[in-house]
Amino acid sequence: MFQGNGEEVAGLIILEKKVAGLSAKSLERFTLRARRAVGLSGRVNILLTSSEAMRALNFRFREKNKTTDVLSFPADFNGEDKRAFAGEIAISADIARENAAGLGHPAALEVKVLALHGILHLAGLDHERDNGEMARKETSLRRKLGLPSSLTERREPDQDDPAKSYSRSRLRNRRRKA
Repeated sequence: MFQGNGEEVAGLIILEKKVAGLSAKSLERFTLRARRAVGLSGRVNILLTSSEAMRALNFRFREKNKTTDVLSFPADFNGEDKRAFAGEIAISADIARENAAGLGHPAALEVKVLALHGILHLAGLDHERDNGEMARKETSLRRKLGLPSSLTERREPDQDDPAKSYSRSRLRNRRRKA
């Protein structure tokens, strides 16, 4: 989507919760790069919010009463041009900070990892049903976009700790090395 001056527009970026080293403008620039890399043409709105807000969204839209790191909401294309608007992504700033601390990289970088994950969902990929296709594409795109590529595959959160989206053993191993 382009503005009148030919400049491409990412979408609306709302930072309800701040993350060190991340501005709305830098997340907007990353979103444009990630959208291009994925091949997603429509605008993407991103909300960076609290774990409490994520729990409420997860319950309202997925009937799961637990927090999560990222949610994607593909646009409903009833009459709207698919190329104009792809959908919305909500990201937990709290979980991004926790994951980043456990994995040894900045929280701003983790938000971008989660944004990429959400963009892949908006593009129609689904790691719960695709036999690893999304994970392979995400790993490749992380390298291309300069994101950490050595992270473990995403999986459903533990019952004990729903805030964790990465393997506990991977986090333990990172802590032991530190």
